[in-house]
Amino acid sequence: MPQSRDVIVAIATAPGRGGVGIIRISGPGLAVIAAAILGRTPPPRYATYSSFLDTDGSIIDRGIALFFPGPASYTGEDTLELQAHGGAAVLNLLVKACLAAGARLAQPGEFTQRAFLNNKMDLVQAESVADLIDATSEQAVRSATRSLDGAFSKAINSLLTKLIKLRMLVEAELDFPEEEIDLADGRQYEKMLAEIRSELKHTFETARQGSILRDGAQIVLVGQPNAGKSSLLNRLSGEEVALVSEIPGTTRDTIRQAININGVALHIIDTAGLRESQDVVEKMGIARTMLALQKADAMLVLMDIQNINPEEHKKIIELIPAKIPRIYVINKIDLLAQQARIEKRDEDTYIYLSAKTGSGIDLLRNKILQLIDWHAEAGVFMARERHLQALAQAKQFLDSAVAKQSKTELLAEELRFTQNELSKITGEFSSDDLLGEIFSHFCIGK
Repeated sequence: MPQSRDVIVAIATAPGRGGVGIIRISGPGLAVIAAAILGRTPPPRYATYSSFLDTDGSIIDRGIALFFPGPASYTGEDTLELQAHGGAAVLNLLVKACLAAGARLAQPGEFTQRAFLNNKMDLVQAESVADLIDATSEQAVRSATRSLDGAFSKAINSLLTKLIKLRMLVEAELDFPEEEIDLADGRQYEKMLAEIRSELKHTFETARQGSILRDGAQIVLVGQPNAGKSSLLNRLSGEEVALVSEIPGTTRDTIRQAININGVALHIIDTAGLRESQDVVEKMGIARTMLALQKADAMLVLMDIQNINPEEHKKIIELIPAKIPRIYVINKIDLLAQQARIEKRDEDTYIYLSAKTGSGIDLLRNKILQLIDWHAEAGVFMARERHLQALAQAKQFLDSAVAKQSKTELLAEELRFTQNELSKITGEFSSDDLLGEIFSHFCIGK
C-alpha cells in the first residue's frame, strides 16, 4: 500500500445505477482540486449546492459538495465529498476531472488506511469498517458497530494496562534488586497474573462469538445415500438448492448454501453419500466429502429411520474425524408417524425429524447453535481469525509465565511476548506486510 501524502480520489458508492453517487477525495493540497472542480473551496461542514466542472470549464453535473478540513475528518486529512447523480458515466467523468487536476486513484482501503496511520482509529476499528460493510445479519451489524465504537479495543487496552503494570514491577525488581519493591506479601505476581488471565479468557470467548458472527460456521451433512441430506439442506435454507431424488447417489458434488439462524450465519454443505461405489464420478464426490470434513466446524450425520444399518453406520463413523462435533439426525419420521424429539445416548445427541414435513427442524436449529458453542451474549464484538490467533498465543505466554513466577528473568520475557501479541491486535505492534494485507481487502473508496 502506498503511503505518500498525495491527493487520492475514488467512487465511494457501489457500482451501478442509483439516485446519488459519491466521489471521495482526500489529501493535502486539496484546495487545488476543489478550485478545479467547484471553482472554490466550499465552507467547512456545510452542504453546498454547486456545479461540478470538467477540465474545459463545462458543467458535468450539479450536486452537493461537503468539505471536511483535517484533522477533523474521516482520514485525518482535508477531505472533500461530491454527491452527484448516481450514473456510472457521470461519476467516471468526475473522477477523470479530479485526476486531471492532480489527484490519483485510491487503492482499496486507502482512505481507511490513512485514518489508521493518522491515529483516527486503531487497527481493530479499521477492520470493523469492512466487517460492517460485509455484515449479513442484524447481529453481525451490531457486533461490527461495537468494534467500530471501540468495544474490542477497550477490552484489549484494559488487558495491556494491567499487563504493563505487572511488567513494570517485574522489570523494577530485575533492574533494582537492592530496592524494596512493593509486592505486598510476595504473592502479588500470582494475584495479578490470575486477574489478567481471567480477563483474557473472557475477552477470547467474546471474540470467538464475534468470529462466528463474521465468518459463520461450516456445517457438513454426511451419511448414507438417500438418507435425506439434500432434503434437509433445502428445508434449512428455505429454498430448493439441491436436487432431491429417490435414486441413491444423486448428489455427486458438494453443494454449499448460506443460512441464518437467530442472526448467526452458517454455511451448510451437502455432500455425496458415503458408501462403496464403482462409479468414477460418485467416487470423486465422496473424495470431496472427505475434503469438506477436514474443514468442518461441525457436522450432521443423517440416517434414514427405515434403513438404519448398524454395520454401514459404523463404517461411516470410522471415516469421520473424531474431533469434529456432531449431531446424529434420524430422518423420515413421517413415514412411521413418529413425533419429533431429542434423545441423549451417552455423550451423543440424536434428533428425530422429518426434512420433508419440517417436523423437528426447530429442534435441530437450536442444537446446531449449541454445537458450535454459540451463546447470545450482550456486548459481543466482531473479531477475525488473526485476533483469535493473537489472543490464543497471548494465553500460551501467560500460562508459561505462571510456571516461571519464581524465575524473574524468564517471567519478564513471557510477559513481554504477551504484550507484543496483544499489541498486534490494535496495530500498535504490526508489520507493514500485515497492514497491506488487511487494507487490500477493503472496498475501493473506503
